[in-house]
Amino acid sequence: MARLRLVAVTLVLAVAAAHPAQAVAQRLEAQDVLVGWNQLILELVRHTPTYSPPVASRAFAYLGVTAYETVASGDDSLVTLAGQLNDLDPLPTRAPDMAYDEAILLHAAMSFGANAFFGNTGPTGQRAMDVMDSRTATMMAEGVDPEIVARSTALGTAIGEHILHWSLNDGGAIIENLGFPYDFETVEDPALWVPTSRVAVQQAPLLPGWGHNRPFAMPENNSCALPPPPTFSEVPGSTFYVEAMEVHDAVVNLTDEQEAIARFWSDDPMLSPTPPGHWIFLTLDALESKDADLVETVDVLARLGVVLADAFIGCWEAKYQYNLVRPVTYLNRLVDPAWQPILITPPFPEYPSGHSTQSGAAAGMLEAHFGENFAFSDRTHQDDGLAVRHYSGFWEAAEEAAVSRLYGGIHFRSAIEQGLKQGICIAGFTNALITRSRS
Repeated sequence: MARLRLVAVTLVLAVAAAHPAQAVAQRLEAQDVLVGWNQLILELVRHTPTYSPPVASRAFAYLGVTAYETVASGDDSLVTLAGQLNDLDPLPTRAPDMAYDEAILLHAAMSFGANAFFGNTGPTGQRAMDVMDSRTATMMAEGVDPEIVARSTALGTAIGEHILHWSLNDGGAIIENLGFPYDFETVEDPALWVPTSRVAVQQAPLLPGWGHNRPFAMPENNSCALPPPPTFSEVPGSTFYVEAMEVHDAVVNLTDEQEAIARFWSDDPMLSPTPPGHWIFLTLDALESKDADLVETVDVLARLGVVLADAFIGCWEAKYQYNLVRPVTYLNRLVDPAWQPILITPPFPEYPSGHSTQSGAAAGMLEAHFGENFAFSDRTHQDDGLAVRHYSGFWEAAEEAAVSRLYGGIHFRSAIEQGLKQGICIAGFTNALITRSRS
């Protein structure tokens, strides 16, 4: 396993080492704790084998709600999501007239949550969480009444336990065989998905039951259903054939800019924080650029996690409903046996595009918060050697993320366009959540 880039742990250790005698004055605030844990979680996603994009989105949602409810327990400006998110019961509350330390409370909740949702990460990730937990907790406890430390830690842990218990029966808690079913039979039909990888485990499709998971804000049995893809056809000039040839020609005639877009948004598991982590990363930057406070940060991250998780549930339901063949399979059989996409074709059905659905959902939620013309720079992959990209708004980024899959050679046009539409529809449910008090 590659060495984790432990931004959060580095921050903690640097503060403690630089000012050992002034630990109280230099202690982390709750906002630092929240951002630090999110930075570490992005690295854990990158280095945990079972964390495919749908699984990562689930963790972001539960951890986002954990942070939100922890802060909401002591801030009357925030409205609990209990009773709004599916099956979320009222959470543990603060004892009346008792003092709590906000940073310690939030650290305890996030530490419990990270360890619960990333318990299967490798030794380096385990050590990173241990260091993050012990060093941060020790530093923040200095100079604080031990009773307040104990009370804050106990409540944060109780909130984390409540969220974990809520998560256990959602359908996605147990991931076996990296998410690939042990028993799967390919149907002999040229219109339907077949394996595109030679990797043994990927002869079955990834997470075929994920679309049946319990959603968060999206109503159960209402995942913004899509129309069917164009009717399958091998006839030149048919809509399906024309869309396939568009993918073929896009790859053959790819410009440098189009290739840069395809690789920037590729976000492959184990090589990146995954597509949902990409949106978390750029949102953390956007929040920092506007100097967002703790309340705004937990609000945005909770709703972003929720909308991303719901997007993957809705998208996966449609993927396995239509079970459509991938471009590489169609083109190699009918057009050019030597043609290859520039990106690795993911091991699951084509329609709709997961990048498109989740990007449309993220942009729909983020525009509702930041506005349509919130310009930002996306440096998600700067440390990986990819140039920073700049956008005039979140929808521009979503459209680029979506079309990157055509440039990469792994999605038809209809999957991209319908995925964006599905994402916008799913964002409507998250945007309807009430997070701020109207009093």
